[in-house]
Amino acid sequence: MIGFHVHAHPGRVTPALVEAFRALPVANVSDVMSRLPGGGPLLQQRHGGGVLSGPAVTVKTRPGDNLMIHKALDIAEPGDVIVVDADGDTTNAVVGELMVAHARYRRIAGMVIYGAIRDAAAIRAGDFPIFSTGISHRGPYKDGPGTVNAQIALSGMIIAPGDLILGDEDGIVAVPKSDAQAIHDAAIKKAAAEDKQMQQTLIGAMDRSWVDKTLRDKGCIIEVDS
Repeated sequence: MIGFHVHAHPGRVTPALVEAFRALPVANVSDVMSRLPGGGPLLQQRHGGGVLSGPAVTVKTRPGDNLMIHKALDIAEPGDVIVVDADGDTTNAVVGELMVAHARYRRIAGMVIYGAIRDAAAIRAGDFPIFSTGISHRGPYKDGPGTVNAQIALSGMIIAPGDLILGDEDGIVAVPKSDAQAIHDAAIKKAAAEDKQMQQTLIGAMDRSWVDKTLRDKGCIIEVDS
């Protein structure tokens, strides 16, 4: 049946890079990726706290149906992140406390649900990383169709199986597997530059002349003393 397929996983970003990215803020990674792959502001952290980092196992499912999510949980490897495109629909939750418990048992690193979850209080009280676009008490169906380990997109952010998924309180970013090392190196430099800028700001040593220069270059008339 077309659109009802469990694909073999094509390979993952290295464990070393998974751990290296864990120390980086999502904002720095997003900045060095030209601020394009954001996953949408609706993807919110639902757990009590903690960074999400791991290679993607991707799922595309019919809105409100979690059959293929269950299959992904059963075949994912320890450290994987289950990333689900449920069309952003929040009518029915596709993940709840019982599935999170199974994911923990399987040593899954976390879940990203472009759709709804339920049992929000229990999930918020825990540290299993989970992000979603909404919450609904209405439960899921288990009929399919859907796919596992095919390319998906969450609000324009393209995710291939094996790409690195990074999440913190600012949201989710997907790092293409083929570019992960270069993006990591650039994000390290970005973080160092921001640390230096913070130190200069705290002692009043920042050169702020760029503000007026930018305004004048864009044709702004400034009638107050700079």
